[in-house]
Amino acid sequence: MAQDARKFPLPLLLVAAVIVLGVAAGIYSFKSGGGPASSSQVQGAGAPPVTVAQPARREITDWSEFTGQFTPVDFVEVRARVSGYLTEIHFTDGQFVNKGDLLFVIDPRPFEIALASARARLTQADSSRDLASRQLGRAGELQKREFLAQSTLDQREAEARNAGAGTTAAQAAVRDAQLNLEFTRIVAPVSGRISARQISVGNLVTAGGSSGSGTLLTTIVSQDPLYFSFDMSESDFLNFKRTHGQANAANPDVPVSLRLMDEPGWPHDGKLTFLDNQVDRNSGTIRARVTLPNGDNFIAPGSFGRVRMPASVPYQALMIPDASIMTDQSRKIVLTVAPDGTVVPKPVELGSLTDGLRAVRSGLSGDEQIIINGLMRARPGAKVTPQPGNIEAAGAPAAPAAPAAPAAK
Repeated sequence: MAQDARKFPLPLLLVAAVIVLGVAAGIYSFKSGGGPASSSQVQGAGAPPVTVAQPARREITDWSEFTGQFTPVDFVEVRARVSGYLTEIHFTDGQFVNKGDLLFVIDPRPFEIALASARARLTQADSSRDLASRQLGRAGELQKREFLAQSTLDQREAEARNAGAGTTAAQAAVRDAQLNLEFTRIVAPVSGRISARQISVGNLVTAGGSSGSGTLLTTIVSQDPLYFSFDMSESDFLNFKRTHGQANAANPDVPVSLRLMDEPGWPHDGKLTFLDNQVDRNSGTIRARVTLPNGDNFIAPGSFGRVRMPASVPYQALMIPDASIMTDQSRKIVLTVAPDGTVVPKPVELGSLTDGLRAVRSGLSGDEQIIINGLMRARPGAKVTPQPGNIEAAGAPAAPAAPAAPAAK
């Protein structure tokens, strides 16, 4: 027996023992039902759940949005029309003023003296005119009796005309002096919010005359209504004309919605009331203007905001969540699930975003089951387990999330 043991070395015996034990374990596993995994278990492990839904159908309108600036309808720089020392200020900086309210007073005494002098000259001119008129009447009577030369009569007629012209000039001087006196009381030319005063009482105010370069006293901007001015690109302008018609492009009266820079919705309503008469050759844009009410004076002129205007007539559109759209280089695609559970990508052409849902112009028929949740678990051509969900607009309850894939045992 010792010779037989020496024929089989110890390592070979160990290897043989391991093989026998492995075969025995396999036989036991097979008999106890531990055979290879079933096809359903393999499919379940390779088909992750996703939430799917058909595109929603809604009647929508495409919108074009622009950034612009609120501007006042009236903006006035208040300047003096006569020179003099400022004696009174009748407003508080920043207050609302009405048209005709007294704002400033310039010392009126020099202008009262000038008016009195002009009225005195008018009285002298009236006296000269009356005397010349009586002398002309006497000369006419004498000339009829041939007691006066014709040349003397002509001289009396010229004196009467000169006296009449002097009266007219004196009357104009009186009106000019009256105007200058009135200009010492500077009133609000428009209603609106007044700015801070630029000069204090006691300073000399200089009139600008026809050049308008006189002393700037303050400014006034109207508050209600307001303008909202913005630039529209040439392509948007052409689309506007095709949507609303050439007549509306010439005389627009299109309702629009506006918002301030910190507002989430479109709470302000206005109307597009002006389009410029030409496209700017340098920028390729055309100036447009909206008129909107500002009864509560909340919007300050000079503020920036956004405006949206209809870019199409209402139409039926397929709507999908914006989050379900993927980008494949230059294309936009959505992932759909075929009846057999295969993920099928479909290129789409997108439209406007409304309440968190994106309009699909082309690429879908409306019967597809698109993946709205679980995009990270879906791959084109792979199998998934679709679970029904709903497409809801912003603010509505969200679609149920797909459960997590079962852990492998």
